[in-house]
Amino acid sequence: MDPIQATLLIAAGVATGAFNAVAGGGSLIAFSALIAAGVPPLTAKLSSTVAVVPGNMASVAGGYRDLPPRREIRRILPAAVLGGAVGSVLLLVTPDRVFDAIVPFLVLAASAVLGLQDRLEGLVRGIALRHGREHPAVLQVSVALGGLYGGYIGAGFGIVLVAGLALLQHEPLTRTVATKNLLLTVISLTAAVLFVLFGTVNWAGVGILAPATVVGGYAGARLLRRLPGGLLRAVVVAFGVVFGFFLLGRNLL
Repeated sequence: MDPIQATLLIAAGVATGAFNAVAGGGSLIAFSALIAAGVPPLTAKLSSTVAVVPGNMASVAGGYRDLPPRREIRRILPAAVLGGAVGSVLLLVTPDRVFDAIVPFLVLAASAVLGLQDRLEGLVRGIALRHGREHPAVLQVSVALGGLYGGYIGAGFGIVLVAGLALLQHEPLTRTVATKNLLLTVISLTAAVLFVLFGTVNWAGVGILAPATVVGGYAGARLLRRLPGGLLRAVVVAFGVVFGFFLLGRNLL
């Protein structure tokens, strides 16, 4: 990997950790940077998932004081692990050529999820209020679906988790973000273990990205909440849309 590609991955790693800690969607940056560095799409997806685990852990450490009580964490962690495992297995059995063909649409879909975050959260809140917001099974199913999305697609799945966590009643934003970061870590770790054991990982890319995500994740959890969330989201959405259409055009040529 040449110095320009390494520099690109370092910058992408810091941005990935920071965005994942604050609003989610950062994995899209790491995934796209690996593809730009010449890594095949499926390998890039597996590698980016492995690389973001340390950064996600750092974001949990940075915001650990905002975590909910342990009994609430124990209630949702099994659903996160199950969803992440199912999504990861589905990805591992997907043929490379099929994944290559759908990558542009996955990137565009993740960008849409990120861009529509506020509306999605409002929709989930409305459904929960009508159908029993406080029922634990509703939250567990929502978290499991978020984990499945994260294990298979990955990019933007922090937003899916935030929408699911909107089912929690009267929770402050700091607690929602801290819980999301914990679930991100658990789901990413579950997927990473399966990907390392049964998939192909670009360890050179992981070795560059992972330390950078730690820096970004810890700093993001402690500092970047002071920046306008809408502006941060708009930057990642614009990046994802442009890159998604670039990949789509490349596939059509």
